[in-house]
Amino acid sequence: MATQFVERMAVETDGSGDDVLLIHGLGGTSNVWMPLMPTLMRHRTVRPDLPGSGRSARVEGPLTIDRFVQAMLRVCAALHVERAHLVAHSMGTIVAFHLASVAPQLVRSLTLFGPLLSPPDAARPGLKARAEKARSEGEAGMQAIADGIVQGATSSETRARQPAAVAMVRESVMRQCADGYARSCDALAGAQPADPNLIACPTLMVTGDEDAIAPPQAVRLIGERISGARVEILPRCGHWTTIEKPSECNDALKRFYARRL
Repeated sequence: MATQFVERMAVETDGSGDDVLLIHGLGGTSNVWMPLMPTLMRHRTVRPDLPGSGRSARVEGPLTIDRFVQAMLRVCAALHVERAHLVAHSMGTIVAFHLASVAPQLVRSLTLFGPLLSPPDAARPGLKARAEKARSEGEAGMQAIADGIVQGATSSETRARQPAAVAMVRESVMRQCADGYARSCDALAGAQPADPNLIACPTLMVTGDEDAIAPPQAVRLIGERISGARVEILPRCGHWTTIEKPSECNDALKRFYARRL
């Protein structure tokens, strides 16, 4: 495993073979993808921390979904990725949808965990309020945000029976730079949807039956707009799919790659 910096973005790479670009969500880092590495060991994985997140926290100016898209294109150019399987989570799925729309020649397939085209309008004020809390309260605000995310975005089974998974989610959010996290919240609050009708590559979407951010019915509706898309619903799972249900996520990815690719 190697880490390099592309325009201040920390990017982990590992392995050889077909390229897989993995894009984390709000509050995540490249570590979100460690549970999937057994399935991807025969590929070259490219795992950036998005601008504003993790080790890529140092950013200037506002963050937007388009800025994330352009950042991923620059990572691909710097690492000579000409065609890749995309794997994404949460906010990262919005980035992936846009990448598949604007750069279809780059995207071989989409595997999307907790997918959404954009936040519902009712959720946008809350994201803006969360951004302000992170900015104004710093580390204390990030701890409160992390605790709220554990309660609202993981399943009841995860909270009761998987303390390590709860700790991973909490630590991932708590250790974010407050300013970078706030700018990422702003980016998500302002996100506009890509047109799923433009997506022609093989697509798998996986969500949890207790995912309030990407609820099953909403994911199914997205799937109906993408030709040939497959939707899988994981029982007793919230929004942090790969951390809450790593074995099931690996199995879904293996089946998808075996059948479609």
